[in-house]
Order: sequence, then structure tokens, then C-alpha cells
Amino acid sequence: MPAKKKISPADVCELYNVKRWGSGYFTVNDQGHLCALPEKREDGPRIDFMEVIEEMREQKIAFPAVLRFHDILRSQVRRINTTFREAITEYDYKGCFFGVYPIKVNQMREVVEEILDAGQPFNHGLEAGSKSELMAALAYNENPEALTVLNGYKDEDYIRLALMGRKLGRKFIIVVENISEFGLIVRIAKEMKVEPLIGIRAKLAVQGGGRWAGSSGERAKFGLTCSEILNGIALLKKHGMTDCLKLLHFHMGSQVPDIRIIKEAIAEAARIYADLALTGIKLEYFDVGGGLGVDYDGSRSANNSSRNYSLQEYAQDIVSGLQQICDEVGVPHPNIVSESGRYITAHHSCVITNVVDTIHQTNSTFPTERIPDEHFLLTNIREAAETLTEKNYQEIFNDAQQNKNDAINAFKLGVISLEERARIETLYWQIISRISRMLAGADFVPEELQQVEEMKASQFLCNFSVFQSAADTWAISQLLPIMPVMRLNERPEVRCSIVDITCDSDGKINHFISQSGYDQSLLLHAQKKGEEYYIGLFLTGAYQDVMGDMHNLFGRLNEVHIYCDDDDPSDFYIEEVIKGTSAKNVLATMQYNPEMMARDVKKEIDRQVQQGRIQPREGVKLVDFYEDCLEGYTYLKFS
Repeated sequence: MPAKKKISPADVCELYNVKRWGSGYFTVNDQGHLCALPEKREDGPRIDFMEVIEEMREQKIAFPAVLRFHDILRSQVRRINTTFREAITEYDYKGCFFGVYPIKVNQMREVVEEILDAGQPFNHGLEAGSKSELMAALAYNENPEALTVLNGYKDEDYIRLALMGRKLGRKFIIVVENISEFGLIVRIAKEMKVEPLIGIRAKLAVQGGGRWAGSSGERAKFGLTCSEILNGIALLKKHGMTDCLKLLHFHMGSQVPDIRIIKEAIAEAARIYADLALTGIKLEYFDVGGGLGVDYDGSRSANNSSRNYSLQEYAQDIVSGLQQICDEVGVPHPNIVSESGRYITAHHSCVITNVVDTIHQTNSTFPTERIPDEHFLLTNIREAAETLTEKNYQEIFNDAQQNKNDAINAFKLGVISLEERARIETLYWQIISRISRMLAGADFVPEELQQVEEMKASQFLCNFSVFQSAADTWAISQLLPIMPVMRLNERPEVRCSIVDITCDSDGKINHFISQSGYDQSLLLHAQKKGEEYYIGLFLTGAYQDVMGDMHNLFGRLNEVHIYCDDDDPSDFYIEEVIKGTSAKNVLATMQYNPEMMARDVKKEIDRQVQQGRIQPREGVKLVDFYEDCLEGYTYLKFS
């Protein structure tokens, strides 16, 4: 490999910002492969992505696929619990920490089970926001010391299910989101002869930050005003149930980027807790809700896709802020509850896909020589291409832009032919490519020419659906780290965006993390003939796993569950493979009847055979092929 093409592991990690968004869980080895470090130790287990991919290929597991590193999931559960415990010890705080995992962040059973198992020593519980999630919590959260916090609007069945948990000896806390729920809880609890555990969600004046700021503040969808809190307590007092009130809850929004918002919310909520405690209400738990952010772009800033604080700072600010106000007024320190799901799950899951093809923006080989009676627009852009130099490239760029726009309008009006437009476009991209090469050696690049590299960027066609596997990149422009998992000892030189295999023009990603901030393109390697090229979409474990839709009837991906094994030469083993959705299942979900479809196709093929248009042997093969496709993966398949 030529020296100029080489790049060191340290430099490639810097190029893709791996150390920052990866939080120590990912690195690059000397072979140029991305590796997972489930224990965050360079001398610990090191799982080579290409070894995982090779084993998947041996097992005939098709791509795209979700890779779940369950040891990373377990590590995150331990990390949040130990960090809060350390902060509590440091400040001599008298309460304890109880984490709860919001099932909505990733409802996959394997994820919930792993979190509960890893959280068993810490009494880490669950949060549910619907009847279905509550039913899952009833079945899976068997730890009598762990909490199950129940949010969301509630009907009678919801309340009965929650009180069923109380009858089973579990700490199921019903959080009142709406004033009318007080009466519902009181009535059903008396009917079922069970003492409920009740929480109240306060509607704080503090406005959250980031994309989900609207879920907090005075216009928030959920929560009780101060007057509603007091009226609800009066109702409980009337029925002799004030001792059932155990928890104060508030929510700052998902992915809070700025620590100042968290501090302000803690100060306001702590005052509510302290005032209630002074009136004799013995609240045991102070639930700070979700909001603990993930640094998706590695910038460690208050950008929407980042956070300007560490986990340690988050825990210390909550503990110290609450302690200060409690000590000031002389009330007990409550136990602290955090509903941090995004932080726990984001890093453990990624999507690996193969590049199908490259769509070159400038790859035009149409003839450009002069033709008889050609339009002056074609003549002008040819002359611009012929006179382009390093001294006039800005002027030529401006002229070429205008010329191309004029040509498009002229074509719409029938002034120039399709052939003339093709020649103009070819010359235009030749000019852009030459200017790009000139700019590479320039000491200064004018502002309007800084877009040239983005303009000529190729498109890598990847075997996945944005709508299924990276829904937030489309819906809310969420940044996800994207990078190759191979050839990382070669310097990438192809600037490109990512497009998926759906037939929707929105099925693309053109917003990427860069060393200087954000770019509309990403540096990748040119495809090699006959060699697969794999890229990864990272930090997809929170929401992306469960929010995807079936646009174009592309279903869920194959899943591979990976565990560390120090005794294995590769440091890992594939514990389980969950097959992705088949075409048959996707169609059935949308109310099609695959069995009837297969019969109808067979009937039509039989008719063609009878009419002599298809040979019987071919007809049987066509029927088998159609039925095989119904049972098969919805994504593209390559031999």
C-alpha cells in the first residue's frame, strides 16, 4: 500500500471522532478493523467487527443486521448505579439511588431482561407508560426491592393492573399525571382492598432544552400544577390515604443537552418536595425523570445531539442540589430515582449494512465535442471549460452555475434538446471536478467555493431502510455516528452521502459528524470490485430499534446477540440470532394473505402452462421461487 494511503488507528479514530461518541467502547486495531471494547479497557476483551461479520457470513446471516453487544448494556447499567452511589457517598447524602429503565426506549424482551439481570445487585427497576408495558413489568420485574414507576394516562384496567402488582408484593408506584386519576386510584384501591403506592408528577416552570423541550415547562402535556398537587393531597387526606403518597416526579425532556437546565429543574422540584415534607407529607422518592443525554456527535456541547456534562457531573449536581435545599429547611433526604433509558441502551446496538453500489455525481462520459447548430448555452460552457485556470476558477464557477441553471430552464421550454442538455451537464461536472482539484492545493478557498466538495460527493447505496433502522435521522435530523468497520488502515478519499434502497427520495442521510462540526458528506473508501464494503450506524440502541416503520414493506432486521468470552480466541461468541421479518410476515401485518397470494400466483402460472406459454418444469420453478421469496428476507440478497 502506498505510504500516502496509510492512516494510523489514532488518526482514523480522530477522523471519525470515535473516542468521543464511543465513550471508550470502540477503537480501531492495527488491521484497520473497528473493534468493540465492552469493558472499556484496551487490555480487556476486544471484539473485532470483521471477525463478527465473517462468522455471520459462515452462518449465512444476511445483511443488514443489528449487532447487540450485551456486555456494553450491562456495563452501562453498572456505570449509572455506581456513579450515583459514589456521588451519594461523596456528599454524605442520606438517601439511596434507585434506577428504573423506561421500557419505551427499547421494548425488546432481550434488552429488558439483560437490564434487569445486570441491575439486580442495585435493585434497578422498570418504568412503564402504557398497559402493555405495565403487563411486561408485571411479568419481568420480580425483584421486590426494585421499583416499577408507572407513568402515562390511565384507565381502570391500568390502575387494576398496577394494584395487582401491589398484591404480588411489588413496589409499583402509580404516578398521577392528571388530577382526575386521584379519585380513580382511591376508588379502585378500596374496591381491591390494597394499599397503593402513589406518586405525583409536578409540572415545573423550568423549560427543558433540546428537541424535546416541549415535554417540560408550563405547557407540558403531563403533570400537575401546584394547586392541583395540593387539591390531590387534600383528596387523599379526606380518604385517609396520605401515607400512600411516596414519590414526587418531574421530567425535563429527553436528551437534555445543557446541565444548567438540569440544575434549575432540580432546584424548583426540590422546593416542592421540601414544602410538602414540611407539611407532614412523607415522600420517600424524588424521581428526576429521564433526560440524561448521549453525546452522539462527540462535541461535548449543548448541541441537540450532544451534552455538555458527564455522567459524574449529572449525578453530583442532582445529589448536591437536592441535599442543599433539604438541609436548608431541615427535611429528610429522599431516595433518588432516575429514568435514564437512552444513556443505558444507545451504545449497545448498531446496524451493519453492506454498500450495494456507488452513484457518482460526476461520472458522465457523454461526448462534449461541438455539434452542428448547437445552442449558445452549450458553446458558452464548453468555452468556460477550455479557459479554466487556477487564476479564474471562481469566475468560471459562477458562470458554470448560471449556465447550468439557464440550460435546465431552456430544456423545460423546449429551447435545447435532450442531447444538448446532456453535453452541458457533462461539461459542468468536468468543470466542478477540475476546480475541486485546484482547490485542494489552494491556501485560501472563497466561501462560495467551499461547497464544491459537497456538490461532487458521490452517493453510497446501502442495503437498509432509513425509515426502519434510523428513523430519527429522517424525522428529526438526529445525528448518528456512521463509519466503515473495515479498511481503516487506508485513508478514505471518497466523499459521499448515504442513500437507502427504498424508493423514497427521503431515504437518505446527508448530515454527518466531522472533525470541525457537521458535514453534508462523509469520507469513505472507494468500492473494490468483488469485495464487500461494510459500514456501521452506531448508537442505535435507544428508540431506533423500536420506532422504525415498514416503509416499502422492509421489515425488522436480523439480530445478532454478542457476548464476551475471554476463553475464546476471538474474545466473543454469538449467543443468539433472531431472524428479521420475512416478506410473508410483513405482508400479513398489512392485512395481506400470503397463502392466498401464493395460490393466486400458482393458479395464474398453471393457466399459462395450460395455454402453452410456459413449460411445466419452468412453471414449477416459478411457483417455488415465489414461495421462497415470501419466506425470505425483505432486504437485498447478494451471493
